[in-house]
Amino acid sequence: MRPVLIFALIGVIFMFGAPYVLQLFTIINLTTAIALAVLALSLALVWGFGGILCFGQVAFFGLGAYAYTMGAINFGGSTWAILLAIAVSSAFAAILGYFVFFGRVSDVYLGVITLTVTLIFFSLIRRTSGPDFKIGIAQIGGFNGVTSPPLNLPWDTSAFLFPEQVFYVAMAALILCYIFCGWLVNTHFGRVCVGIRENELRAELLGYDSRLYKLGIFTISAGIAAIGGVLFCNGVGRITPDVFNLYNAALTIIWVIVGGRGTLIGPVAATFGLFYLTSALGGQSTLNNNLVLGIILIFFVLLVPKGVAPTIIDWTARRRKPRRVSRRARRPRSEGRSA
Repeated sequence: MRPVLIFALIGVIFMFGAPYVLQLFTIINLTTAIALAVLALSLALVWGFGGILCFGQVAFFGLGAYAYTMGAINFGGSTWAILLAIAVSSAFAAILGYFVFFGRVSDVYLGVITLTVTLIFFSLIRRTSGPDFKIGIAQIGGFNGVTSPPLNLPWDTSAFLFPEQVFYVAMAALILCYIFCGWLVNTHFGRVCVGIRENELRAELLGYDSRLYKLGIFTISAGIAAIGGVLFCNGVGRITPDVFNLYNAALTIIWVIVGGRGTLIGPVAATFGLFYLTSALGGQSTLNNNLVLGIILIFFVLLVPKGVAPTIIDWTARRRKPRRVSRRARRPRSEGRSA
């Protein structure tokens, strides 16, 4: 838990220092990157510690964004809309997870099912153009999407937050989600989930119902992804069905693979790095973004399979080990001399 608090402290320092150093356009882009980092964190939790490869994590991300937008338009404010977004994504994940986990669906089919659900959302929402398709007074907008109402102060629905203030909210949400995930994986629940990931049969023989634990971490990760969706539509200003497309689903997997499964800070850092890499590549026409991301994925799968963060941790541990051994070897000699 100590490393989690250290990285969280670094995040707090960055949160208060960045607006004084960076320009407004960079801050707005950072808000979008932070939202995607929350999405990566949710997948890092459910895949890295729960052993559940969810190809459709963006389904909960996009569902949270749409639920927030529809709720904010109908409620006339963002406070209850945020809670609605988390509740809708978590409830949908709980229902889907119940049939998947209690139906003993294998990991491969689980990935296919979650990806299929994501593509269903993508196709379905694109067909909701026209005034007849609406939820309450909010039109869904079809492939054009819908403008998302900005965040407001909880006690004043007319006091909307400026982009710099939204950045503070986004960073605070990322830090709190990161601390929560770090705490969760160190609880009894988290350790059981890791045990199920390593050997599900052995965990069940010890008396743990793997279905309940999988359902629990799956639902929690969906709620975290929904928070990312809320931040995303506030950073971009609108939400479209493209959030559910195959590119975003694959990109989330790449973030976790590059950052490193079994860690929380790795996928978050990889999200920021790859976000700005793809943004830089978008300003030129020589290299294709998909080609570069494909090369990065192949490179890490073949040469750095553990990801960046675990590789750095292992390298640091190997460098410290000889020093510890040499110190232990010197202790008897020094004790002999003093005697």
